[in-house]
Amino acid sequence: MPTSSASTTDTAKPNGGGVQSLERAFDLLERMADAGGEVGLSELSASSGLPLPTIHRLMRTLVACGYVRQQPNRRYALGPRLIRLGESASRLLGTWARPYLARLVEETGETANMALLDGDEIVYVAQVPSKHSMRMFTEVGRRVLPHSTGVGKALLASFPPEEVRALLSRTGMPAATEKTITTPDGFLAALEDVRRTGYAVDDNEQEVGVRCLAVSVPDSPTAAAISISGPAGRVTEEATEKIVPVLQQVAHELSEALATQNQA
Repeated sequence: MPTSSASTTDTAKPNGGGVQSLERAFDLLERMADAGGEVGLSELSASSGLPLPTIHRLMRTLVACGYVRQQPNRRYALGPRLIRLGESASRLLGTWARPYLARLVEETGETANMALLDGDEIVYVAQVPSKHSMRMFTEVGRRVLPHSTGVGKALLASFPPEEVRALLSRTGMPAATEKTITTPDGFLAALEDVRRTGYAVDDNEQEVGVRCLAVSVPDSPTAAAISISGPAGRVTEEATEKIVPVLQQVAHELSEALATQNQA
């Protein structure tokens, strides 16, 4: 890895057992992601409180390593090497989740999924299929827009309304079925229901004849949700009352397991 003046000064200053320059570099990457993936040095300085020379040194190293790239307009964008890291981390997260999804299948009888919010899209990272002959199947790696999915609602319920509106303006709200929510106000009302009840529902909104129930995974290292999906004739209102507590319990246990992995 290329060295710079930052590596000879900041690395000599451990911070709570860590290396200050590394902590600062990761903090800058996360701030870039929060800003949509592209920022200027002055914006990073204002949000992080770090002086411009320090930020410039760190960004120069990140550019040299391929984790950040400098645009023709002199602004900085997240680099392509992060994609490989993100894809590997998503696969690993899905691997950790599979035993918990298998338990969901055993207790509910329906297909269980795990999905992440990646940019403005939902990506499915793990699935354990139902044992029923009639079952739902979503390909791992599939990407969908969040407004028509239970996992999308579960993930966005914690976002401020203005951020949700901004996301919807970028993605649009195309109808997958006649029941898909296609207005920002309608979607925000659905998110209010998620906050009130503690779970999200996709009621024939992504695919006709399919109902999904979803909850977010609390304190996940990245925004994640788990869900079950099945034929609307099986995932009834009566079944929902039994399934939701199981979903919430498994999400809590998965959260604890991920926290343990994060500390290891």
